[in-house]
Amino acid sequence: MFPDSSHPSPAVKICGITQEQQARDIITLGADALGINFWPKSKRYLPLEKAGWLHEIQGMTTLVAVLVNADARTLETLIEQRLVHVLQLHGDETPAEVEALQACGLQVIKALAVRDRESLRRIGEYPCESILLDAYNPGLYGGTGETFPWDLAVMAREQYPDKRILLSGGLTPANVRQAVEEVRPAGVDVASGVESAPGIKDLGMVREFIEQVRSAVVA
Repeated sequence: MFPDSSHPSPAVKICGITQEQQARDIITLGADALGINFWPKSKRYLPLEKAGWLHEIQGMTTLVAVLVNADARTLETLIEQRLVHVLQLHGDETPAEVEALQACGLQVIKALAVRDRESLRRIGEYPCESILLDAYNPGLYGGTGETFPWDLAVMAREQYPDKRILLSGGLTPANVRQAVEEVRPAGVDVASGVESAPGIKDLGMVREFIEQVRSAVVA
């Protein structure tokens, strides 16, 4: 199960990985999970036909497919080939669709864009245990680098204690420790905050990001 609730600190997912060697390097640095973006409109898009190398690292980490309103063929390929362990859904997927995907034996993380307290209500509608909170930006589905008020994430954690709340949106090595200490999420998710270019990670920034998470003091 990702994130692992037995961790003394939040799980770390580095998202938007496009290269096998970078994946291996980031695993070595201590990331708990890697996000692979299968949404064609993403700057970090990895086509399915070029994703065969994921089989080579499956036993080394948790692999998360980042999807936005994925078509049936993409879902069938991911499920049948077992390329990933988790589906992270950023689109308009309904609670019923999430339930159906969970029935296929894969863990599902539902990503929700939050802008106010009212938008937190949607968390309770979804059957999956893990919910990723991201910044609200009309027409965009994650990876914008924009932050949202962390107090909303605190409210989400308090209102839904049975959910694992993952924090995303605008996290960087400079602010993630504060975010962890204020929000106490089950996990944190970063893409643009540790990049030298879209889909290319700066390994020094990745190392610092992970170190900052691990050094956070969580009561």
